[in-house]
Amino acid sequence: MTEVARIEPMIEQEVKSLGFALVRLCMIGGTSDPTLQIMAERPETGQLDIADCAAISRRVSEILDALETQGDDPIEGSYRLEVSSPGIDRPLTRLKDFSNWSGHEARVTLAEPRDGRRGYSGAIEGVDGDLVRILTKDGTLHALAFSDIASAKLVLTDKLINATAPLSTEGAELFEEEPSRPEDEMAEITDQEDKETR
Repeated sequence: MTEVARIEPMIEQEVKSLGFALVRLCMIGGTSDPTLQIMAERPETGQLDIADCAAISRRVSEILDALETQGDDPIEGSYRLEVSSPGIDRPLTRLKDFSNWSGHEARVTLAEPRDGRRGYSGAIEGVDGDLVRILTKDGTLHALAFSDIASAKLVLTDKLINATAPLSTEGAELFEEEPSRPEDEMAEITDQEDKETR
């Protein structure tokens, strides 16, 4: 089990206690810019505002600081903490996401090739048990086991923009801080896509 996987249930519980839902928790940025990314949302809106990001960041920082004080630091070395909303063309990380966004287009990548193919793009046709149904452009309906999916993301379309109005089409905003340097207390707002491609 990775250290991030170890702390995920704890962070998810705290995020939930604040009234939000955890969408994704992962380390990004590699060794040059290690960043613990927390992607969360308000269940009723599917997004966060800056105050929400700050509240989550403070709570998670308190948890991580407490673990470090106890000599049980889950993440070695310095890193950034980044809190963001999923944005419109959001990642699909939970089985219910595929049900909630049925009818919209998505790109799905499998962990291992199936019949020589890893990538599937098309309309989400809902779920059947633990199977995600994707209708590709050629009219073929594929039933993909959720456990086999490595990553999935909604495709930005006019239909999706209309369905998520009044969500901003500018993408999610980020709240970042460096928990390993609490004296700095600096927050930075950047474009999510720029951050993820660094």
